[in-house]
Amino acid sequence: MSLLVIGSVAFDALETPFGKTDKIVGGAASYISLSSSYFVKPVNLVAVVGGDFPKSDIAGFQEHGVDTTGLQIKENEKSFFWSGRYSNDMNSRETLVTELNVLADFDPIIPEAYQNCEYLMLGNLAPQVQRTVIERLQNRPKLIVMDTMNFWMDIAYDELVKTIALVDVLSINDDEARQLSNEYSLIKAARKIMAMGPKYLIIKKGEHGALLFGQNEIFYAPALPLEDVFDPTGAGDTFAGGFIGYLAKAGDLSFNNMKTAVIHGSAMASFCVEKFGTERLVNLGQAEIDARVQMFADLVRF
Repeated sequence: MSLLVIGSVAFDALETPFGKTDKIVGGAASYISLSSSYFVKPVNLVAVVGGDFPKSDIAGFQEHGVDTTGLQIKENEKSFFWSGRYSNDMNSRETLVTELNVLADFDPIIPEAYQNCEYLMLGNLAPQVQRTVIERLQNRPKLIVMDTMNFWMDIAYDELVKTIALVDVLSINDDEARQLSNEYSLIKAARKIMAMGPKYLIIKKGEHGALLFGQNEIFYAPALPLEDVFDPTGAGDTFAGGFIGYLAKAGDLSFNNMKTAVIHGSAMASFCVEKFGTERLVNLGQAEIDARVQMFADLVRF
């Protein structure tokens, strides 16, 4: 049940209709690791930060069962930084600042202790970096899940397609699925994307839930209606962490169990959006998670 997470650990500065923050912990791997840590421990993390990243925040990861042996710290450089502003409907955002810093030349070094991981979560990074991780593992994991975004479709399409061919599950949103496949129908888009290599495809639809596609099966999970969405940053990564964390805990990779994993991922994402950044993910109780999963079950029972 060992889980390896690759991605960015970073600083974000956010502005939503509910307020704004200074620099806070962000990055795909931060959300994925914290979310998955509620299902499996340790979560083995490979990422890079600068010397400006607080030691207290690294300790916070460790307290959650995240092994930071693979976290590179470049003392004389700065951590990746992203700043964004969300619209009033929270469905669109404007990027204000992007500073790659240490992420510009990130070389993912896999510690020997991480080599026999059974589950691999490739958070959003350059597809060349994601593929390097797969190639550096001595044994192929039981399950490789990959997240990506339209930015890489724009500037590194060929590299992206090469990497997609190596994974078991691809997780993208509906706009990205349409761009990658050049199909508007999500059914047709899924068929084209799965022909690229993945056995399963997750298409996230934000406040409208998520679709899981298998070879001849489709599952739809609704999003939980929330009174307030405070900050949607990291919701997709939190979903991915809950999804692969649950699968790693259960050890069952059947389509039926993946449906349950989608619900757990959706439940974790619903927590994430209730506060800024990772704030809501650092102090959850198991009873809260169980109750939230049950709310999803009640929502679709008839």
